[in-house]
Amino acid sequence: MLDCARRKGLENTVLADALNLPFPDASFDAVTVAFGLRNMKSRSGALREMSRVLTPGGHVLVLDFSIPGPPLRAPYRLYLHHALPTIAGIVTGEKYAYQYLGDSIEKFPAGYEMISLIANSGFAGATCEPLSGGIVSLYTAIKGPLNHANSPS
Repeated sequence: MLDCARRKGLENTVLADALNLPFPDASFDAVTVAFGLRNMKSRSGALREMSRVLTPGGHVLVLDFSIPGPPLRAPYRLYLHHALPTIAGIVTGEKYAYQYLGDSIEKFPAGYEMISLIANSGFAGATCEPLSGGIVSLYTAIKGPLNHANSPS
């Protein structure tokens, strides 16, 4: 992805561990992650690291898959756990990757659980906006003042 970004003219790219970003405290006004937080070793650790590099009042935006509520929940789960792995497995030969996708989406905190995780990682005013009928959710928050959740240990 970084090579693709460079080919498109983005010169300042960095490969880094999301749990140990190579940037000073309060370096950015906004931090975003799309479809990545779900796969990190420590979601709370990654959120605390995002908080560390944000300026006070800076924004965090997390976009990831979620499980929709009724009436889409049952057909979506059927698609996610059966149709998608079967079809994608035939096309790509990687059925396991798509089985993993469904499992990781099911295990990812959603709604109030995710809002709580964000709030406990140094952010204030966390919100959740379900998109595409709840198949995807956008979480936003603002870095609050330094507190126990984001102070150095």
